Amino acid sequence: MSDFPLVPPSTVVLVSGGSRGLGLAIVTDLLDAGVRVAAFARTVTPELEKLAAAHPDRVHVGAVDVTDPAAAQAFVREVEQRLGPIDGVVNNAAVGQDSLHVHTSTGDIARIIETNLTAPLQLTRLVIRRMLGKGLRGRIVNITSICAQRGFPGLVAYSATKGGMDAATRSLARELGGRMLVNAVAPGFFASEMSAVLGSTQLDQIVRRTPTGHLTEPEEVVPVVRMLLCEQTNINGQVIVVDGAASV
Repeated sequence: MSDFPLVPPSTVVLVSGGSRGLGLAIVTDLLDAGVRVAAFARTVTPELEKLAAAHPDRVHVGAVDVTDPAAAQAFVREVEQRLGPIDGVVNNAAVGQDSLHVHTSTGDIARIIETNLTAPLQLTRLVIRRMLGKGLRGRIVNITSICAQRGFPGLVAYSATKGGMDAATRSLARELGGRMLVNAVAPGFFASEMSAVLGSTQLDQIVRRTPTGHLTEPEEVVPVVRMLLCEQTNINGQVIVVDGAASV
């Protein structure tokens, strides 16, 4: 039998970037599955506040900049006090890019790398240290992107950070030696602010070459995230693509 059985309802999952879009969908889905959820983002949206108000004993939210290690650490301690030890993490917080590489400033490159790569690595290190100290066999799920595996103009720095997280996923899974499961989910393009840089022509091309005939939707991604967090599985060190076979 697997050492990672079905998780009990008392499981506590931390979701970064949980205030809107895919992050909010993940928070909502985990709550529906009976999981206790801690979610943060730079700005707590009314939608996330509504979830917290509806589930006061199972949700803890906060306005935290993922690039601020001290604020992230303080939030983790608050979560442990309110909900209990964290045994699952979803690294979802990220910023997009809307410029060709030749026009992307040094500051913007640094900001994208700090938010999308450095910050989630630091958050993961913080939480797994606490998991290991408590003897927890936790789960880490990194939300990456199809951009890490397929080239798209205007997304060079963004793609580099997501490729880095894919590589970190595989290496961390080996480093932890089975004490935790570490995986990534790489969605295709959503109809969102992040995909707007591609323009309608390129998005139309993506839709045409996608066998399912549409851009990726959050509802198609959340079941995979939930499975990796909550179900008995031997999946470890993998990057699971959810893009309707657009990249095949």
